[in-house]
Amino acid sequence: MQLESNQTVAEMAAQSLAAVGVFERLGIDYCCGGHRPLAEACREKGLDPEEVQRELGAAVASGKAVDRDWAAAPLRELAQHIVTKHHKYLKRELPMLSERLAKVYRIYNERYGPTLAGLPEVFEGLRSELESHMMKEERILFPAIASAEQAVATDGALPPLPFDTFASPISMMEAEHDGAGQALAQIRETTGGFAPPEYACTTYRALMGGLQELERDLHLHIHLENNILFPRTIELERSRK
Repeated sequence: MQLESNQTVAEMAAQSLAAVGVFERLGIDYCCGGHRPLAEACREKGLDPEEVQRELGAAVASGKAVDRDWAAAPLRELAQHIVTKHHKYLKRELPMLSERLAKVYRIYNERYGPTLAGLPEVFEGLRSELESHMMKEERILFPAIASAEQAVATDGALPPLPFDTFASPISMMEAEHDGAGQALAQIRETTGGFAPPEYACTTYRALMGGLQELERDLHLHIHLENNILFPRTIELERSRK
């Protein structure tokens, strides 16, 4: 496998999880803002595109083979993977992060003055949006994708859908992904890159670690939908019209 310099960041990420690791480390947006050339994304971060291209090549060459090629797997399997891995993670972690944040925010504001200003509001907004987002995917969009794929596999015709075309709900999901990306950026900025102060207690440090892991998981989660599941679904629909 070889990544080409004329590919977009999203295309590279869809092709290789090793590339995803490099993008995460360098802070290059490969999910919501991944549809642009690597050189442009590098310039925004003050990085040398040629050096990043070499890093990507080395990562791909040394990376382990992935268990599943989601760019070629059945859509229903990819959707189920997103539910069982990423939705399950969010349903488990979001309530715990809410509790941890409420405790840290209350205690540290009392003891040290203004601390993590605005973070509870941003986080709770993100949590509410994600919980609604997952429900819409699990109850409506993902079952419709699975049904369409199955119908096409058997007789070549799309079944009746609960919406006019897949483009409509997918556009809504992508807009909500953009909102989640903006919230993650605010959280990173407010926390100073998830860096706890020297006097932080175990709970504070656990909160920062949890928020950083949330960012990593959501980046991959959104990437799988924006860059693989959704484009393939649109292509499936177009192929039968």
